[in-house]
Amino acid sequence: MASVQSSARPKTARKSAADSDAAAPFTGSNIAEFTREQELEAYKMMLLIRRFEEKAGQMYGMGLIGGFCHLYIGQEAVVSGVQLASKEGDAVITGYRDHGHMLALGMDAKGVMAELTGRRGGLSKGKGGSMHMFSKEKHFYGGHGIVAAQVPLGTGLAFAHRYRGNDSVSLTYFGDGAANQGQVYESFNMAELWKLPVVYIIENNRYAMGTAVTRASAQTDFSKRGLSFNIPGVQVDGMDVRAVKAAADQAISWCREGNGPFILEMQTYRYRGHSMSDPAKYRTKEEVQKVRDEHDPIEQVRSRILKANMATEDELKKIDAGVRAVVAEAAEFATNDPEPDASELWTDILK
Repeated sequence: MASVQSSARPKTARKSAADSDAAAPFTGSNIAEFTREQELEAYKMMLLIRRFEEKAGQMYGMGLIGGFCHLYIGQEAVVSGVQLASKEGDAVITGYRDHGHMLALGMDAKGVMAELTGRRGGLSKGKGGSMHMFSKEKHFYGGHGIVAAQVPLGTGLAFAHRYRGNDSVSLTYFGDGAANQGQVYESFNMAELWKLPVVYIIENNRYAMGTAVTRASAQTDFSKRGLSFNIPGVQVDGMDVRAVKAAADQAISWCREGNGPFILEMQTYRYRGHSMSDPAKYRTKEEVQKVRDEHDPIEQVRSRILKANMATEDELKKIDAGVRAVVAEAAEFATNDPEPDASELWTDILK
């Protein structure tokens, strides 16, 4: 009788960061035709996010921002393109890499930066920090620090829209790491069962903290994650704001028409580490530079604008100067605004 070795397991080769999906080209997608106004709006929106995050990184290094701070640099096209496809009343919820989402929604840069520095004028009165900001006016329901916790909450927002009988949708963002959490799939099942109007936007930046998707995910095509629940999904070049807009138009229309949820896998890339404390040694500098040189979302728009004579170099420089002024004002406010009074410790508490 042949002996059986209970410890025998199929061996899988460990892939380096260079072999990961991060080295693969970004997926092609349908492209939205942008007018001059849309190109300039996208450029300004993404540039504001980029400059704001750069300044936040500087202020963190100066010790003005405490706790965790996760920057959105490189991923600007995702939230910008989705916002160009959404309308007033649509709910937005995301995880802890959330500053870009707030700015794209039109939330005051001073309030966002002041929250980062823990000041009274912050959007959560200085009590939430980088990961926990909200705006009832803008229908923004956070910033959440617990990985994937926003997914069932976003599904609940979609249920609220359906219950109220409006045609608003829930735009629920989460990352490739969060996509492996169990509560995500409980949410998928409920959303499809009840045909809830929720667009699940998976921001696949190729690394869950410091782990390449190929080392942590059996199925690296995240657009297929809803197939067992009959939820359709598509992969999108998340570095091209036009591709994001086209895909978001499709997904949001699907939801508004009462067809249930839709999954968008945004193939994007973050230039910085997972957080400000992450040196990102799990990938090469050459990998990051290649994406910057060939796929930068802002440079793509800038190049198109100049090539089509939609604006001159001087006009784009004026936009940049205006954005820098907004960010400088926000940093000045966030540095000098008073800290919350100690009595704020006892407010906004649910009993």
